[in-house]
Amino acid sequence: MHNTYSMTVSLSNNSYPIYIESGLLKKVASYLPEVWRGKRIVILSDDNVFSFYGEALIASLGDYECTSVVLPAGEAAKSFNSLPKIYSQFIESQISRSDLLIALGGGVIGDLAGFVAATYLRGVPFVQIPTSLLAQVDSSVGGKVAVDLPEGKNMVGAFYHPKLVLIDPDTLLTLPTRYINDGMGEVIKYGCIKDAALFRLLNEASSFSCLLPKMSEIIYRCVDSKRLIVEQDPFDKGERMLLNFGHTLGHAIEQYYHYQRESHGEAVAIGMYQITRIAEEQGLTKTDTAKTLKEILTKYDLPTSADIDCNRLLVGISRDKKNLNNHLNLILLKEIGESYIYPSNLNFFTNAGMI
Repeated sequence: MHNTYSMTVSLSNNSYPIYIESGLLKKVASYLPEVWRGKRIVILSDDNVFSFYGEALIASLGDYECTSVVLPAGEAAKSFNSLPKIYSQFIESQISRSDLLIALGGGVIGDLAGFVAATYLRGVPFVQIPTSLLAQVDSSVGGKVAVDLPEGKNMVGAFYHPKLVLIDPDTLLTLPTRYINDGMGEVIKYGCIKDAALFRLLNEASSFSCLLPKMSEIIYRCVDSKRLIVEQDPFDKGERMLLNFGHTLGHAIEQYYHYQRESHGEAVAIGMYQITRIAEEQGLTKTDTAKTLKEILTKYDLPTSADIDCNRLLVGISRDKKNLNNHLNLILLKEIGESYIYPSNLNFFTNAGMI
């Protein structure tokens, strides 16, 4: 018997359930009537994920009438330029507000599908089926949906919640190693900001393969941390900013290399370590926290440096959505498991040196 974990994100009219279970992809149809009563489904996916799971998902949807839109895999799909083609295919398939969009894929597909769902006909219902570790522990929950512009990541977006999130940890078995590492960047983040016991669990394991038997529980702990934060702060005005630990530098690094070099989780790993190092030098974080963080990131094959002079990243940081009137809310650690919002500005990075 597989362990099934479930929870509800409680947001009055926008509440939705989350289920985590190995093998869940084979019985998606049994979950849909809880949140939706229609007959027609459009699946948005990428060619990698669809080749592994598309047929299984369509088979599991039984009597529903399914169409699919499959995009090339990669961050480039999350571009504003992808939208006209997707909307055209929806119109051609006569998708209406009573139909359902299913996002089957990683963070790129989840963000893009959510944005399409929020904007097509001013909103169609959608379900997240995240297949990457990063999407399972982070981006599929919370209702942040977006596309990228050439000037920056997630610059055009909305808050639009799914009706349901279905997480099958078995999909991780087909993930390339780099994507596992990518997701581990966000898993470690949750240990850092909220859950010292999770951090210890990750530290005690010798590798990712040792974590596999506990993967449902690990995903549950991350998602539950995010759920609590999102419920308190649905629109990212206060405590939800804690989820951005490592992201201010991380996004700047991704953008600096035009999303061609570090993956999101890798860039966040660098951002988490470097901001902790800088904060520690300024006496804002407990001594040796950066060292502890560097050790665990290295264990899970995540980078801790991008070899860029920090001054070259300042343009990217200044464009960050969290930089308002040169007031930057930075997320720092008091220690592992406890984070806080530190109001600052770009001067925080003045003497940061090489990142």
